[in-house]
Amino acid sequence: MDAAKKTFSIQDIGVAVYLIAAFVFLIVPMPNTLLDVMLALNMAVAFSILFNTLFVKEVLQMSYYPTILLFTTIFRISLNVSSTKLILSTGDPGNVVQTFGQFVGGNDLIIGGIVFIILLIVQFVVINKGSERVSEVTARFTLDAMPGKQMAIDADLNTGAIDDAEAKRRRDKIQEEATFFGSMDGAVKYVKGDSTAGLLITGINIIGGIAMGVLRRGQTFGDAVDQYVILTIGDGLVSSIPSLLISLATGILVTKGAKEAEFGPAIVGQLFGSARVMYMAGGVIALLGIITPLNPIIFVTIGALFIVGGRVMQNQVEVEQVEQAAGAEEEVSAEEIRRPENVVSLLSVDPIELEFGYGIIPLADVNQGGDLLDRVVMIRRQIALELGTVVPIIRLRDNIQLNPNQYIIKIKGVQVSEGEILFDHYMAMDPGYVEEEIGGIPTQEPSYHLPAWWITEGQRERAESLGYTVVDPPSIIATHLTEVIRSHISELLTRQDTQNLINNLKESNPSVVDELTPKLLGLGEIQKVLQNLLAEGISIRDLLTIFETLADYSATTRDTDVLTEYCRQALKRAISAKFFMAGEEASVVTLDPKIEQEIMGSVKQTEQGSYLTLAPDRVKAVLASTGEELKKLDDMGKNEIVLSSPIVRIYFKKLVEDYYPDIIVLSYQEVVSDVDVRSVGIITA
Repeated sequence: MDAAKKTFSIQDIGVAVYLIAAFVFLIVPMPNTLLDVMLALNMAVAFSILFNTLFVKEVLQMSYYPTILLFTTIFRISLNVSSTKLILSTGDPGNVVQTFGQFVGGNDLIIGGIVFIILLIVQFVVINKGSERVSEVTARFTLDAMPGKQMAIDADLNTGAIDDAEAKRRRDKIQEEATFFGSMDGAVKYVKGDSTAGLLITGINIIGGIAMGVLRRGQTFGDAVDQYVILTIGDGLVSSIPSLLISLATGILVTKGAKEAEFGPAIVGQLFGSARVMYMAGGVIALLGIITPLNPIIFVTIGALFIVGGRVMQNQVEVEQVEQAAGAEEEVSAEEIRRPENVVSLLSVDPIELEFGYGIIPLADVNQGGDLLDRVVMIRRQIALELGTVVPIIRLRDNIQLNPNQYIIKIKGVQVSEGEILFDHYMAMDPGYVEEEIGGIPTQEPSYHLPAWWITEGQRERAESLGYTVVDPPSIIATHLTEVIRSHISELLTRQDTQNLINNLKESNPSVVDELTPKLLGLGEIQKVLQNLLAEGISIRDLLTIFETLADYSATTRDTDVLTEYCRQALKRAISAKFFMAGEEASVVTLDPKIEQEIMGSVKQTEQGSYLTLAPDRVKAVLASTGEELKKLDDMGKNEIVLSSPIVRIYFKKLVEDYYPDIIVLSYQEVVSDVDVRSVGIITA
């Protein structure tokens, strides 16, 4: 008993009553009041169908639409038959039919007839014909596409992209689509047949009504025409309008896009969603109102409305873009927080980092007038021109753990230097000949560790007039960063950087590259030679000369230190120009030949390279003598340059560089003949 109760729902009963009523109305005469109710219900159902087709997101949400078409067609025909009975039998088919005949038809035979004919033309020629063609094509393409869609589902299932349940759901959907569009192809014929039946019924009503009026009721022909034709037109209109609505709904459903989207917003968005289109359309309409005899008030007003609408649309688009960007950033941030930490990303180390406290942020913020970023770009350009290598990207970031005015410089994640500035002050340095002191805050220049003073903007002009070198905070940081990069540029040159240099040279000089690598030297050996040159401030910009030298000597030795010395000798013009001023006497310190022989005798060659085995007391004596001789150059204001034999140069440099980091050790073969060299001391022990 419970199962029987569950079998019949209210919806089932309602559908059954709807169909039974249609058959009853075909047989049993209907009172005109009940006919009014049924005609109003018929129109309500037609509007409901139309609005449903507008707002469904996909066609399968109305999979029973072909059945609905059949039901509504039968119901509408039954109402047509009932209204015909009333028109012919009583001449009073009710309020709805009379209203449509008098009000909608203008209570005029000609007007009503023309309106009725127009509705039939629109329904037959435009909507029904188009819907029929679209249904045929859609059904055909849907059936043709089924095998391909099935294969795609099977492929996704085999690769694991979807599971069995999802594959079953997709297959069912494909089958439902094929069934639906196949049914729609036939259901459109119902709509077309309904329109044809309505036309025939109207013609029969007119003939039958006139006959009933003249033969049965004794009316004149004119009176019969006035009464029955107007009622028949009203009956035709009240049937044609719901039929037209359902025909329109059918056309909407079969032409609906495949995307699951709201119909109304999609239509409006695609039609009026472009501000540029709105501007152009508004401009054309307004121009027509101005330059043609058309009513300027109407056309200019409509054009202005389009232009204003375009502006509103553009503002909405801009707001949506900002909101989407903000939402995307928030979503990305939230996703970053939610997802498991990517440990691999934490392993990367930036080659160069400049971290600073919050007080220095304005110098790096372009919006606040800071130009530190531009200066960093110029640093990379300057070093590329000076040393011939590309500086890696310099990472700038603020660090709240630092003092507000402090900054630190890191190389490969390790701090190598630091400094501190006063944001609204200038640094004044004494170049060595200033006689009058200037008041300020004592400090030390971070790059060369020279004594300096922080002065205010008001003291700047006076300091410059006294001979002080005055620099602003960004220049201090940029200079410091440049010097740190110069001193560590050799360790920043990676194998990939070396390969990039080789590739660049190969474009213009492929023969020397092909000769050298990989046949004579490997990438790592070339990198080591270039690093040796950069470590002592020698530019590798003339890469062609370096490679030709390596190609000449690498056949006899693969010792990178020895090869470096050969390259330095080949670059002697550049080296001399770097360390000696043209037209000036060069003051240097030389090595005692006995010291040179002692150093060479202490060199041990191994598979891992060569190294010195000089006794500690001898090392101490050499370092002491070196310090004494270099002091002579310092007192003269000259660079700390030591000249030695080529074979000794590299080992002496390694011996003393940790104690005298500013020392410059050159060989005699690295000095061009036109340089006037004067020795002011000899290093001995």
